[in-house]
Amino acid sequence: MSGEGDFGDEEFDAGMLEQELRQAAAVLDPVPAELQQIAVDAYALHDLDARVAELTFDSLVDALPVRGVTDAPRMLTFRAGEVTVDVEVTAQGLMGQVLPPQPARIEVLGGPRPGSPLTADDLGRFTGDTPLTGPFALRLCTAGDVVVTEWLRA
Repeated sequence: MSGEGDFGDEEFDAGMLEQELRQAAAVLDPVPAELQQIAVDAYALHDLDARVAELTFDSLVDALPVRGVTDAPRMLTFRAGEVTVDVEVTAQGLMGQVLPPQPARIEVLGGPRPGSPLTADDLGRFTGDTPLTGPFALRLCTAGDVVVTEWLRA
């Protein structure tokens, strides 16, 4: 009798099987874009006490392209009332600043579990060295306020 996961000469790779099944499902039964947006919006609402910071600037949309620059960082600006968050996203991670300058705890949301929290210093500056992949948002907790940015694709 062969051992668990032993299929003759071929070794069973669960990760490869999962990847193939996901690709087949994406082709044969794709999730409608409207339903995917509803799911992302619903997840963003799980923190109902938070104010939503709207995207006011995205360099992919609002900036003029620079000839010869292929890996320019993505610049984002979010605003919720008097709080502004400027973020620079690169292949190495992100850095940003909360304005008006103030200490804050920042969580990078990118799925069902929040990432490691980042800390903004007294000048509101923060950095994260984990590259962003897929949809993401930021949750900022300041002295008396919680702000969640709109969700974007990295």
